[in-house]
Amino acid sequence: MLRTALHNLLAHKGRLAMTFIAVCLGVAFVSGTLVFADSSAAAYRAAAAKSFDGVAVTVTPKDPPPGTPENQHADGLDDALARKLAAVPGVAAVRPSADGMAVLSASDGTPLRAGSAWANLAASYSPGPDGKDGRYPLAEGRAPRDSGEIAVDIGTADAGRFHLGDMITLATDGPVMTKRLVGLVRTTDSRVTAGGTLALFDLATAQKLFAAPGRYTRIDLTAAPGTAEAVLADRVTEMLPAERAEAVSATAQALQQSILLDTLTRGYTKIPMIFAAVALFIGSFLIINTFTMLVSRRVRDIALLRAIGASRRQVVGSVLAEAALLGLAASVTGFLLGLGIAAALPALLSTDEHPLPRGSLAIGPIPLIAALFVGVGVTMAAALVPSLRAARVAPLEAMRSAQQPPSASRSWIRGAAGTALLLLGAGMLVSLSGAEDASVDNLQSAMFGCALLGAALIVLAPLLAGPVIRLFGTLTGRFGVVGHLARQNALRDPRRTAATAAALMISTALVGGLAVLGESTSRALDRQAAAGLAADYTIGTRDSMNSIDPAAVQRVAAVPGVRTSSAVADSTLFVGGHVRQISGVDPATVGAVMKLDFVNGSLDDLGPGRIALSKTIADAQGVRTGGQVNARIGRDQAFHKYTVVGVYQDNPVAGDALGARTEVQKHAFVPGAIQRILLRADATATEQALRAAVGNSPLLRVQDRAAFVAEAAGTVGNLLTLMYGLLVIGVVIAALGVVNTLAMSVSERTRELGMLRALGLDRSGVRRMVVLEALTIAAFGTLLGLVSALFGAWAVGALANGAIPQYTLTIPWGTLLLVCLLSLAAGALAALVPAQRAAAMRPLQATAQA
Repeated sequence: MLRTALHNLLAHKGRLAMTFIAVCLGVAFVSGTLVFADSSAAAYRAAAAKSFDGVAVTVTPKDPPPGTPENQHADGLDDALARKLAAVPGVAAVRPSADGMAVLSASDGTPLRAGSAWANLAASYSPGPDGKDGRYPLAEGRAPRDSGEIAVDIGTADAGRFHLGDMITLATDGPVMTKRLVGLVRTTDSRVTAGGTLALFDLATAQKLFAAPGRYTRIDLTAAPGTAEAVLADRVTEMLPAERAEAVSATAQALQQSILLDTLTRGYTKIPMIFAAVALFIGSFLIINTFTMLVSRRVRDIALLRAIGASRRQVVGSVLAEAALLGLAASVTGFLLGLGIAAALPALLSTDEHPLPRGSLAIGPIPLIAALFVGVGVTMAAALVPSLRAARVAPLEAMRSAQQPPSASRSWIRGAAGTALLLLGAGMLVSLSGAEDASVDNLQSAMFGCALLGAALIVLAPLLAGPVIRLFGTLTGRFGVVGHLARQNALRDPRRTAATAAALMISTALVGGLAVLGESTSRALDRQAAAGLAADYTIGTRDSMNSIDPAAVQRVAAVPGVRTSSAVADSTLFVGGHVRQISGVDPATVGAVMKLDFVNGSLDDLGPGRIALSKTIADAQGVRTGGQVNARIGRDQAFHKYTVVGVYQDNPVAGDALGARTEVQKHAFVPGAIQRILLRADATATEQALRAAVGNSPLLRVQDRAAFVAEAAGTVGNLLTLMYGLLVIGVVIAALGVVNTLAMSVSERTRELGMLRALGLDRSGVRRMVVLEALTIAAFGTLLGLVSALFGAWAVGALANGAIPQYTLTIPWGTLLLVCLLSLAAGALAALVPAQRAAAMRPLQATAQA
């Protein structure tokens, strides 16, 4: 029986190739997306991780107590402290540093990798006794010597297209600077090599930018041989001035960093896992359908084995052995192909604003296990059911007919089960139509309802195939005899037609539903942003840790055409166990640039100890105007009672809360900083003039009203990207399924096609017949998918309506039409090879085949 399995594998090379490709593609998508998820997380960790090699203890300055005047701040880390640390027993070396962040403009003026905070490192070039800094060996040029010079790493120079002698525009925080590039360095810092940038300054300049003249941001200590890290940390802590600095061991820093990076990289595994789940789900249909057809075609062979003495167990074992061998070979090939997919995805999913960090592929055990599970496990599962079914058929009965129609009882059971699933899923989704929020319970109910609806359509598809395809007969009938034959061929085996259309149905349902929800949410966010913004222009930093140069605020207000200028300080508000956004505003001018719709109260009494809350936050805290909340702002470590002076409708421009700008600035992470300027201006104020007023700083974005409103729906862009990715996966896998089905169908109908040719049907007629059959199958799957997509989007949309009052169901007819056209095109293209093969048959030779 083992020799029989090997013979069967090699006897039908065409069938073997199609099945091999089906399994291989399913494995490639699943393993590739899993490797991409692991590689992206590893690259991001490398990009955001500080190396602690050679560091035992790090000394950092302490923040002064809240409310300490600037002139009473304790001195930070200086050379005197560094000398004291060098004298601590067990310290082998001391390395002071002045490090921070700097965003550079590329040679074309665009910000260079400014979308992620980890990407923009800046440091002091601190030469040792030999005149070199071992961390940054020079590749070209020399080290910076004064405040007008800068050095960058080779990767940054390539990305920004810099050359020695170029003037580079950059900003660290506030004013824009221009410095001459005098050197290129190499670095092994993973934060840079994984896609970041590095700017190096002379020590005095770095101290001025990131600490203070003569001060450092940290001092790293190396332990002498035989000195334990924890012991050294205790010794250093004893001699440090408690109010000035603190010592943290490298192990403790690494643990804190690991927790932070786990949180940051968690999202990198979610979207790829969705791709992998969809690929596995749709790919399983392809593999099961392909192997079912393959085994069904061999019913006569199996019956012959039974007739000459093979037992049912031997027959089933032979088929499973064949499936295992095929699955193992396809798993290896598919996994290698998946590595190529994983390597290509970062470039496809990266944007200029949000680049994915690059790094080597991380190949862990999970992708390997998944590849074997999909390739071997799913293939064997696909072979098990049809082999058991074939082995149960009596040998003589199987020899009379290689294809047994389903019994009436089995069809009745299928109809009852499918109807029950349909009613349960539809009822669960309809029950969400009155939902008021997108709570976890409601989201879980929506996902479960959609899953039940999809399962119901899969179960009912063979029963629906007949009526729906007969409905299409009015269209295929316009092609005459070939159209009629195409319809009859699609109706010949409804189970096969339904299984072939299932992959396309699932992918269309996913894409169509996401398209409707994405378009509706995007329009709602657009309307919400437009309703909340009265300004004509916004100027803002990329995060709350950066600030706008105070002088630039004055220059912007003086730009011709600017009528009203209102500065906003952004920070965090810790309330109710959650981190929210608070905007510090000037009550006298904010009304001219923000459209605030107050449910109750107003900003008239906004001031110290008094804030306004959005309706969502107020409801979550259970407060109204006049009530109080326990909260803290920014770096303030103490919670205070804040009186609520007003509650306004959710507004993305205002954020979660509004406070007096002076109070928010006092507790902000960058004290006194301004993060946004909102402007009312006439036509004489141009975007170019405003950019010039802020020095074309790479830290800042200048947007008109339309650009700001478009950005408000930016998160939906990720959803749409996911949607198109799912569309590609679904169309590719579904197209291969159509190829498999038609190729085997053509092989089964060899004699029939020969008879048609002998009766006068020309080759072009045969090709049209096969293509029309593929289009019929594709149209059937697309129709079921679109119906379920629209119904699911209508039901799930109630959750978004509870979160965004402006939400209304919006159907993107253009996108849905594109989905339909792509699905039909995929069906037509998939039919080309089988159609050409059918047309190439010689009538007499085909009719002579058994």
